Amino acid sequence: MPASSEKGTVFFPERPFFEIPEDYGLPYEDVYFKAADGVRLHGWYVEGTDGTRDTIVWFHGNAGNISHRLDNLYLLRKATGLNIFIFDYREYGLSEGYISKEGTFLDTDGLFDYITRERSLAPGEILLFGRSLGTALALHLAKSNTFLGVALEAAFTSTQELRALYAAFIPPPDPGEVAYDNLANIHRISSPVLFIHGQRDFVIPERMARSLFKLAPKPKFFYQVPLASHNDTYLVGERFYFDRWREFVEYCRANREGP
Repeated sequence: MPASSEKGTVFFPERPFFEIPEDYGLPYEDVYFKAADGVRLHGWYVEGTDGTRDTIVWFHGNAGNISHRLDNLYLLRKATGLNIFIFDYREYGLSEGYISKEGTFLDTDGLFDYITRERSLAPGEILLFGRSLGTALALHLAKSNTFLGVALEAAFTSTQELRALYAAFIPPPDPGEVAYDNLANIHRISSPVLFIHGQRDFVIPERMARSLFKLAPKPKFFYQVPLASHNDTYLVGERFYFDRWREFVEYCRANREGP
């Protein structure tokens, strides 16, 4: 199968790992599962620090692979105590297949089936975390189930608006083209939602996240990280960033729905 035409424009996957969980002393499990179309995907299930079943499910951005998020993951686990499951989309890291927008939705559907059936986690035990491109995939799940919470960092509005911002010279997409549309999904969520955005994010303007925030149902929270850009929110925000995460997790657990 030929490489997707979106590779190198929308997606920038890398195969080699930059680091592994052992480098941080993290207790983890290598996990392999299937996307909805049968493509074999890979992820890491990192055990938390407080013995909880509650798990952050992490949808990363469009470049690198899961190994490039390990420093962030290490600090987030330390701050929240939750388990963290992070996985690679097809063609990233050890995941097989060829990347495309359609494929990422199939990956996400397969992930949900795996964590709810194979790991027996209820939606109320899952906190979805999407960064950048990953916000579209977190919302893809959040529109259909009530989760413990949803954290959206560097959220964008839609493929169409990003295209207008960065590639207005490209002809409009075909009507049947698969697209990301957070504007269409944000009002359908029924979980508490936290928006995080760097004040100086010039990749995805903060106004996009603010537009989504206005449309999101309550309860909702917005944390602007002063002076942060697109990829350094947790580094620039330091303890304040992780304090907001900790407060959000505590709120979600105190207001959990279901058994």
